[in-house]
Amino acid sequence: MTKAVGPYTPVVRAGDWIIVSGQLGMKDGALVSGGVAAQTAQAVTNLKAQLQSVGATLKDVSKTLCFLTDMDTFATFNEAYVAGFGGSRPARSTIGVAALPFGGAVEIEAWAYKPEAKTSVSASSLAKKSAAKKSAGKKATAKKAPAKKSAAKKPTKKSRKAR
Repeated sequence: MTKAVGPYTPVVRAGDWIIVSGQLGMKDGALVSGGVAAQTAQAVTNLKAQLQSVGATLKDVSKTLCFLTDMDTFATFNEAYVAGFGGSRPARSTIGVAALPFGGAVEIEAWAYKPEAKTSVSASSLAKKSAAKKSAGKKATAKKAPAKKSAAKKPTKKSRKAR
């Protein structure tokens, strides 16, 4: 996997989304020879490696953003892109640009959708938690109930003295 060649993160997870920074056709710190076809193939290889580092594959890719320094190489780029992506066909935008880092002819960025694995809670741990709650509730009600207040005595009528 190629390391970042600048102050950026090559791949990040944002919830269920994985974003892979633009990948150039570089191997061992240098552009591969062979023009657009070879650089596209290597960019896809680099993209696969970045995805694999976070447990994803090209099949998880929903969108790519591709940059070409020469739109006249679009057909050659497409052939290499299709070969690299196999049966996967994510949504894609391809943009012509004046230049790319390191003199590259191709750069490919990708967005993949791969829901994060949720930690499952076992049935036994749920049962233990439920039992603990019930036990705590019983303890609270088992405390000695406050003494009942006796009913207030009605004042007695004073007997009238005989007149």
